[in-house]
Amino acid sequence: MFANALGRNLLTPDIYDPSPQLQTLLERLSSYYPRAIDPGLGRTFRLLHDLGDPQNHLPPCIHVAGTNGKGSIVAFLRAALEAAGLTCHVMTSPHLVRLNERFVVGGKEIETTALIDLLEYVESVNAGQPTTSFEILTSAGFLAFAKTPADVALIEVGMGGRYDATNVLPSALASVISVISHDHVKFLGNDLCQIAGEKAGIIKKGTPCIVGPQTKEGLKAGVMDVFAEEAACQNAPLFRHGYEWSFDVLPESFLLHTGFNSFELPKPNLLGAHQVRNAATAAMALLTIQDCLPKPLSEASLCQGLVSAKWPARLQPLTHGPLADMLPDGWELWLDGGHNDTGGQVLSEQADFWAKQDGKPLHLILGMLSTKDPRDFITPLAPKIAGIHTVSIPRQVLSLSNEDLATTAKEFIPSVFCAESVAGALSDILRRFPANSGRVLIAGSLYLAGTILKENT
Repeated sequence: MFANALGRNLLTPDIYDPSPQLQTLLERLSSYYPRAIDPGLGRTFRLLHDLGDPQNHLPPCIHVAGTNGKGSIVAFLRAALEAAGLTCHVMTSPHLVRLNERFVVGGKEIETTALIDLLEYVESVNAGQPTTSFEILTSAGFLAFAKTPADVALIEVGMGGRYDATNVLPSALASVISVISHDHVKFLGNDLCQIAGEKAGIIKKGTPCIVGPQTKEGLKAGVMDVFAEEAACQNAPLFRHGYEWSFDVLPESFLLHTGFNSFELPKPNLLGAHQVRNAATAAMALLTIQDCLPKPLSEASLCQGLVSAKWPARLQPLTHGPLADMLPDGWELWLDGGHNDTGGQVLSEQADFWAKQDGKPLHLILGMLSTKDPRDFITPLAPKIAGIHTVSIPRQVLSLSNEDLATTAKEFIPSVFCAESVAGALSDILRRFPANSGRVLIAGSLYLAGTILKENT
């Protein structure tokens, strides 16, 4: 299915928007290129040149790449910088519910009317030339950022790094690379060093690069050596976790060791052991560049950022709303956008924590795109869950069917059931597994997570 999708004019699953006007515009933007994804910088440079090269007129940038954790790191960076009184532009992807989420301009999420005007202008300048929708969106974001004052721009890579549309930035305050794992293998390959090489492509000449903790598999494969080689080529100062910096987890905090000093920082408000790793990476990045910021970054601001950062659908408890209200007292509903091997491992660690905490049975509601390998995600989780209910992701042409996903899931556990919706899955869990308490985790895709956030409001 995926191979066929690449060869036709296809609206990418990450650009659905509930606004009819925006959705019509997005569908039109998707028509300018025959493939949903086609890594390369030439089309973006051409469009940006026609727009006046706004990427050359941005405030100092922090460029963030990696397989997992990019968005969380950006959220920590933004919260800490804003706590220090700095104004941020932020570009992230994908969005969960509204396209507006991708663009924070001068500290505020862009308004729908302004976004439509911006995209229509970029569309007119593009003049029908072959350009992917992500390239148009990226160019629009840079144009908006160039026109509005801010102290720092936080730019999250869409996919890969070296040939990602965001990698047109001429310079940066820092490059940040989170954990490397298997994802987007159709484009980036299945070799971790090859994937790391693509991510390392954001390292810029003379610019500090902060690399976060890596998996045991990645370390064994030699991904840190890949980063070292690229940094050496770019004459870029390199700060790799486990080499130039480290951290130790304490009961209520963590100790960050920079190589020169140690700082005791609070555990982040975002849940999960992996978020401590992301918070430590963000903190290390900020401490590395603190002398280059327009305003001083105090330790108090850094601490405040770690405990105030918000990033939906990352181990997010759903405590109220139509879906949450379906569960009786004693039950919990959780949402996570994890969708690859690292995401599955992170949730497996959380499942172990829950089991030690209260022993409630864990049920998984799973929806995934056909571009992902369900086995990678399910493998670490399977021993920890009582059952799996599979769903198709609404409005996503690349969604795996609930039947196909169930067939794969049955390779791991016998208790696998198809459901027509998440609400239907919740009802079936309560019918098949009657108990005084339980825990339900919805996971497998950020696009499913976005649907859930919309349905549960």
